[in-house]
Amino acid sequence: MLKDLVFLGTAVFTIASAATVAFSRNILYSGFALLGTFAGAAVFFILLSSDFVAVTQVLIYVGGVLILVLFAIMLTSKIGDMNITNRSINYKIAIPLLLLFLGMLTQLMSGGSWDFGEEKFQSMVVPIGNGLLTEYLLPFEVISIALLGALVGAVVIVRREIK
Repeated sequence: MLKDLVFLGTAVFTIASAATVAFSRNILYSGFALLGTFAGAAVFFILLSSDFVAVTQVLIYVGGVLILVLFAIMLTSKIGDMNITNRSINYKIAIPLLLLFLGMLTQLMSGGSWDFGEEKFQSMVVPIGNGLLTEYLLPFEVISIALLGALVGAVVIVRREIK
């Protein structure tokens, strides 16, 4: 029962944050509302017993991407004072599509059995760590070298443009 209430509260919070990101006229408010959206996604991963993915969500998206976006917004001259609006919004198409999607989602949710029984939490950090350091070690290292090469290439391109 408590897990259901946490899920519903998180769902309402995440949807409200996502709506604020999408519909806010102030880009700074949209950036801060993105924090709520990312945090809500992390809580969903915790509720699904995916602790590794939840921590990764917090570290990469909240700790890296969101902070970078917020710094870019706040360091841009007078961008917080600007009201940005999307004039190409067409509610005549969006509202019927939204109602169609909500109808399909309601039909899907009401047609299935949602009793999963009792769940036992099992951490996935140890199996993922063992997999990355044993069976998938070579692909992991190849990807890390490819990402290092992309990073060096980006630095070279930026340095060439500065000169």
